[in-house]
Amino acid sequence: MGRVGTALRELRGAQKSAKGVSLYSRFVNRPTGRYLAAGSYALGLTPNQVTLISAAFSFAAVAAVALTGPSWALGLAVWAALAVGFAFDSADGQLARLRGGGSAAGEWLDHVVDAAKLTALHSCVLIAFYRFPEEYGTTADGWLLVPLGFQFAAVVTFFGGLLTEKLKPRPAPGSPAAAPSTLRAVALLPVDYGVFCLVFLLLGGGRLFAWAYAGLGVVAALFLLAFLAKWFRELSAVRR
Repeated sequence: MGRVGTALRELRGAQKSAKGVSLYSRFVNRPTGRYLAAGSYALGLTPNQVTLISAAFSFAAVAAVALTGPSWALGLAVWAALAVGFAFDSADGQLARLRGGGSAAGEWLDHVVDAAKLTALHSCVLIAFYRFPEEYGTTADGWLLVPLGFQFAAVVTFFGGLLTEKLKPRPAPGSPAAAPSTLRAVALLPVDYGVFCLVFLLLGGGRLFAWAYAGLGVVAALFLLAFLAKWFRELSAVRR
């Protein structure tokens, strides 16, 4: 426990800014990832290995959604695997900071896995709606457009946010970090990946899951429009 305890103390003082982060990520996912990062450090794992562990949990859950008919037990297992995968996704970056900094290849791998995870998850919901239409109440063909629309909103939001961070000028060294807004942290909950994973607990409800998933898709589309307007406005002031 000595090495784990030392790692935890170092990680508490090396956390990323909470600005623009939802309450779930700030108070659930990042602290869980901190413990996973400390344990991974004690085991001698590399950040890339932790990224691959995250991918293994996430893609196992994704495959289960596509291959297995809906049930409450499946929903609990899928949610648990997605939540653990998300926590390991936070752990890899924290582990990299603990080890003195990450690499460009590690950052690339992390983002590629994130993009693949988002795409695969919504694709597998589409497959589930197609394979088990009676159970999900998705016999109408229009239901197959719902995962496609959700996937579009999720991928564009992911790519747009990532590109915005790359194009925005970095703050001057030593400048004080902006205080995180609690109101914004609450407002971002509906589009936090960890909160989205909770919808899979409703898999046993069949139609209930389909409607809850569709509702979150509408919310994701509305947030995308707001994000695009905000990001374009911020980048319009940047001269390159």
